[in-house]
Amino acid sequence: MPANLAQDKKLPTAQQLEQLLQSDPDDVFLQYALAKARVSEGAVEAGLAQFQAVIDRNPEYVPAYFQKGQALAERGRTDEARDILKQGIQIARKVGDGHAEREMTEFLETLT
Repeated sequence: MPANLAQDKKLPTAQQLEQLLQSDPDDVFLQYALAKARVSEGAVEAGLAQFQAVIDRNPEYVPAYFQKGQALAERGRTDEARDILKQGIQIARKVGDGHAEREMTEFLETLT
């Protein structure tokens, strides 16, 4: 992470992240952070699309599944949330991320 972001107390804005991505467009963490920023700034559909772009480009980036599932669930899109969480659980299992697998499984159980 760039030093200037690590020193800031507040999270970077979507605009700041987009600027950083111009110099490093393949940085999966910046792509993921952009999705989170868009959702938190109210551009939910753009954030959901960005989470999906992260998943499409980096299918083993487990946090994107969980965050997308949470964002969908918070907006009452429960069926979509369940689907993405189930995918994320499978990927977490595949890559050996037991912690994320448990978190997503527990969250999924609250949606059923």
